[in-house]
Amino acid sequence: MSLAELIDAALPQTQCTRCGYPDCRRYAEAVAAGEADINQCPPGGAEGVARLAAITGRPAHPLNPVNGIEATRGVAVIDEAWCIGCTLCIKACPADCIVGAPKAMHVVVTAQCTGCELCVPACPVDCISMPEVTTTTGWAAWSQPQADEARERYVFRQFRRHREAEENEARLAEKAQAKLADLAAASAITDPAQLDRKRAAIEAAMARARAKRS
Repeated sequence: MSLAELIDAALPQTQCTRCGYPDCRRYAEAVAAGEADINQCPPGGAEGVARLAAITGRPAHPLNPVNGIEATRGVAVIDEAWCIGCTLCIKACPADCIVGAPKAMHVVVTAQCTGCELCVPACPVDCISMPEVTTTTGWAAWSQPQADEARERYVFRQFRRHREAEENEARLAEKAQAKLADLAAASAITDPAQLDRKRAAIEAAMARARAKRS
């Protein structure tokens, strides 16, 4: 295993972004590259710092308060009376543990919640709370099997979102090609200059879609 992989395996995989990076893997890569310190993961707590110190050979020191403090673990709870079914919390959840549909009440699968809190600011009606479920902190409040499952769920979520983006781009490209074919068929009875403008607009839209996905 590479150094980044060893570091990633020692992280709690909550994907909370408190370390200052988009996910645990990116933080691990930054630590391995010497771009980030080993004390930026509040969910891992003091034990997490000790783990990273043992892996990297760097000295252990207290958590950086800029990133947060070691605390008890909470899980998301959605107030049914206030949920408007906007799906923003579903989009924010890195572990895909919120179940629901547009304009329907959402529910959190408690056993899969990492306590990342990313759904809380995403909710426009403030109907999500994070009650504590442990009296312990850091790795004492979170197990290795839970971290492993959270990583698997996050990786699958990333794969699913990438696949959905590709499928959506393919559908848009198919529609655009059909539109271009229609324009070509109409070229005999339509102003060529107007057809060229429409064709350029469609091709530009396709290019923007590809760039956005990249």
